[in-house]
Amino acid sequence: MNETAKANPLLELSITLIFPSLILMKLSGPEDLGTVNALLLALAFPLCWGARSLLRERKLNMLALLGLISILLTGGIGLLQLDPKWLAVKEAAIPGAIGLAAVVSAFTAKPLVRVLLLSPALMNVARIQDNLQQRGNTAAFEACLKSATWMLGGSFLFSSAMNYFLATWIVTSPAGTQAFNEELGRMTLLSYPVIALPSILIMLALLYYLSRVFNQLAGLKLTEALKR
Repeated sequence: MNETAKANPLLELSITLIFPSLILMKLSGPEDLGTVNALLLALAFPLCWGARSLLRERKLNMLALLGLISILLTGGIGLLQLDPKWLAVKEAAIPGAIGLAAVVSAFTAKPLVRVLLLSPALMNVARIQDNLQQRGNTAAFEACLKSATWMLGGSFLFSSAMNYFLATWIVTSPAGTQAFNEELGRMTLLSYPVIALPSILIMLALLYYLSRVFNQLAGLKLTEALKR
């Protein structure tokens, strides 16, 4: 695929969410692909897309790696016919771990937002620090980064709780059955409006907060703080 296709969010959404959900809900019957084949085909879409992204970037992308692990665990639960409660645990574990790591980092000298945001590859760190020192706002800026890290951790913990609730509410049938596949497809579709959209709104609020912090404390617009 070309770079335009790679950057197309509708294509990515279709491959990683819509197609797998439809396969699980519509093709899991014995007269169609069957439960195992439908599950394998559904998992192949996001798995191949994630692997393709890793190969094209030629570097380890932690978010993509977490996505691949999540997909493999989902497949393992279905194929090994484990108790559905493990699906709920899996759905909550990854965002929960990231959220807890963010919260813990807020108590250290390097909160997660500082590590992610103040990267020399992304930001003009020297200019930001000079402006903060000239205005005497270095300590206030560090306090704001900790607050932003709490917000980031909260967004992941929210996702973790909602993932667990959604999985336990929808997926109740034994793994390896047609009903399990259909419920897994419904859960995947509902995860976008129920979990992803609120999380996106939280992240947008975080970006707005950070842009105000740069403006008020460093006298820079967010675009001016970016490395050119």
